[in-house]
Amino acid sequence: MNNYPQQYYRQIQNIYTAPRPHWVGNGFLVNPMFSHMAGDKRTDPFLMLDYAAPHTYQPNHSAPRGVGQHPHKGFETVTIAYQGEVAHRDSSGGGGVIKTGDVQWMTAGSGVLHEEFHSPEFSEAGGAFEMVQLWVNLPAKDKGVAARYQHLVNEHIPVVTLQDDHGDTGGMARLIAGEFIGQTESMKGLGMTFTPINLWDIEITADKAVTLNIPKTHNLLLLVMRGNVVINSDDSQKVGEKQLITFAKESGEAGVDLLRLLAVDHDAKVLLMSGEPINEPVVGYGPFVMNSDAEIRQAILDFNAGKFGSMQA
Repeated sequence: MNNYPQQYYRQIQNIYTAPRPHWVGNGFLVNPMFSHMAGDKRTDPFLMLDYAAPHTYQPNHSAPRGVGQHPHKGFETVTIAYQGEVAHRDSSGGGGVIKTGDVQWMTAGSGVLHEEFHSPEFSEAGGAFEMVQLWVNLPAKDKGVAARYQHLVNEHIPVVTLQDDHGDTGGMARLIAGEFIGQTESMKGLGMTFTPINLWDIEITADKAVTLNIPKTHNLLLLVMRGNVVINSDDSQKVGEKQLITFAKESGEAGVDLLRLLAVDHDAKVLLMSGEPINEPVVGYGPFVMNSDAEIRQAILDFNAGKFGSMQA
């Protein structure tokens, strides 16, 4: 292991095991890993994380499974398709098929309608499906921005090679958003964000350890999706599949903390989320997330008045 003083490593706060899954519509069986509605975890600027762990769907020759038209306002949704395909449409004119490895980044902003279904091709063929949907908060000054849609194609998402403790290849990181200040290179992810966040898909080779730089100003969360991982140097802090790890409070100072991840026995896959907290009031009501009850009431009035646009037939 690298011989850094222990105080430089971001310390674990809590480890959470995925709660019982539930259905979203009839197409997404998800484990709700955290939510702004519960408020029991330090997740700012992230609001919600649903993990649809691998699930096999039989071929479906009738209507595609999924979620029909519904509104959002005041935040962004990030959907990562790990296995299977999702077809999306929204009232900003955005849409398309999110194929395996692709990412959909939708800014709801001032209000948007959208729908999400298994793609026709996936519905016909069936197969394994795995997905993450993350809600990212918008600061008050940006909650009224026009809705927009970003489709991040897998082949265009930057990938960096991670070195292990001995300078050999220990894994890789796919940079969906943010800036990777690396061991051998620095690179930016594709996602355009309103506040500083990092969103990295990380794969670690079995029995290898990689050490990452995490900005001291960021809150930090990890979702373990495959394998078992020892965090930092404490063998008692081994975490496994469908577990969420939160970390001690950021210092607010400039500079970086370290995070060491060791894959035990088998390859491991984790989703790393870090971001500068917005530190503003969060008031949620279903698909709306604002800063006050009055703003929620206005969001409902705006939706009922048709101000979120309309879906093309």
